[in-house]
Amino acid sequence: MEFINKTLGQVLNDLGREMPYREAVKYSTRDYRRTWKEFDEETDRVAKAFMALGVEKGDKVAIWATNIPEWLLTLFGSAKCGAVLVTVNTNYKIFELEYLLSQSDTKVLVMMGGFKGNDYVGIVNALIPQITEGRGGEVNTDRLPFLKNIVFAGEGTPDGMLNFADMMKLADGISDAQFEERKASLNPHDVINMQYTSGTTGFPKGVMLTHYNILNNGKTIGDGMAFTPDDRLCIVVPFFHCFGLVLATMACITHGSAMIPVEAYSPVPVMNAISSERCTAVHGVPTMFIAMLEHPAFGQFDFSSMRTGIMAGSPCPIEVMKKVIDKMNMKDIVIVFGQTEASPGCTMTTISDSVEKRVSTVGRAFEGVECRIVNPDTNEEVPDGTAGEFVARGYNIMKGYYKMPEATAQAIDSDGWLHSGDLCTRDKDGYYKVVGRIKDMIIRGGENIYPKEIEEFLYTCDRISDVQVIGVPSKQYGEEVMACIVLKQGCSMTEDEVKELVKSQMARHKVPKYVRFMESFPVTASGKIQKFKLREQAIEILKLQSDADIETA
Repeated sequence: MEFINKTLGQVLNDLGREMPYREAVKYSTRDYRRTWKEFDEETDRVAKAFMALGVEKGDKVAIWATNIPEWLLTLFGSAKCGAVLVTVNTNYKIFELEYLLSQSDTKVLVMMGGFKGNDYVGIVNALIPQITEGRGGEVNTDRLPFLKNIVFAGEGTPDGMLNFADMMKLADGISDAQFEERKASLNPHDVINMQYTSGTTGFPKGVMLTHYNILNNGKTIGDGMAFTPDDRLCIVVPFFHCFGLVLATMACITHGSAMIPVEAYSPVPVMNAISSERCTAVHGVPTMFIAMLEHPAFGQFDFSSMRTGIMAGSPCPIEVMKKVIDKMNMKDIVIVFGQTEASPGCTMTTISDSVEKRVSTVGRAFEGVECRIVNPDTNEEVPDGTAGEFVARGYNIMKGYYKMPEATAQAIDSDGWLHSGDLCTRDKDGYYKVVGRIKDMIIRGGENIYPKEIEEFLYTCDRISDVQVIGVPSKQYGEEVMACIVLKQGCSMTEDEVKELVKSQMARHKVPKYVRFMESFPVTASGKIQKFKLREQAIEILKLQSDADIETA
């Protein structure tokens, strides 16, 4: 493989010059269509507008929105002026947003009005009350000292914010010479993107990824699917995930393939986009494919143009893979395995692999990426067929966690190996299988949830003495969140009160489905709480044995 040694902006410039009139982006639900030349020129203006706002090389620009056009414009515009894009989960609420904006040192926040009943404007107004009194989106608050501007994407600009369209007009204040000087200062190994992940310990951490990281990861993925400029990828996975940003967007721009985004996943709009836009590929987590296959309207849509796509984000049921191949015409569907810290892909099945390999393994190592299975206690490589921790080293590994050197050192050892916490096996042909996880992280419907974050929040409740959050098996989502709680003496609390407390301050997917009140937790002789025993007890009490059997099958 010939690696791309260019910036994101340079790759887009090349597309604008080499295939100016081919379709780059097309929405089926709104009037937005751009050729590569048009998209390149539009993102140049966004880059200049950010410069006019005072964004310097290395400054952080956060985006809090669904898969709207402004998300893509912010991604490429920030890259072209040397800013670092900070991706914000669309489910975040005030507790999480404040942490992310503060920890990342975000200078500009681009946001939409809200999503699924989550009022983004109300959250920002509560976080920064003085914003409504400001003008032109300018912010000055001790609570978030780095934040200087809030830009609103959409109709009806809220008080104190700057509309995205008006921000674009600021581009006229930056000369071509100034812009060229900025572009000349950029390097493919500059950090371009910070994605917040729960990782393996503690609160969410900003994973620092470079142009080189994500472009080459996207190229490898597109190569594995045999992407060409004739392909049209329906993008329904969120842009704020590596799944959307790299496996989708970067795979497209490194192959000149058209992007057909859907603003937010819903089975009918996705199937309509696939059918009406003659898409050749779609990405999704297993639950997304299941929802389409089982939808009453499935038979009304035409999947004859389909060829490939990716199923990833959580364990992929073999029967679902087979149905997608048979019923959605996705004979070349593949799987990618990795983690955000690896840009994110480390292994992949490709269209040249047999169906059996594509439904039962997560493929072989990416070119340029070393993968090993090691004993988690000794760090020594184990024989093929033996379960151990999956570790990887190569061009795709992150620069580190932003402002967290100790956490970085825990994730990447002194020899440069990224430790995933995933238990895997490798066969004699180099194909990997995921068999479990060492870490406590919960994966619910493709969303990574770290228990400590929820635990720390629940500890703020004056009625709770101790809390342990665990994942329990679920047929629908892979795992569900369960909170095990010891109340303070003389205090009472209901399951619904616990759920409402979390729901009021945290994203929906972090709200426990189950709450168990206990007198104490099982512990080791040294006093360490045994979460695995809590999980075993929960499976027994909730009668989830059949779900657990599916999880380990």
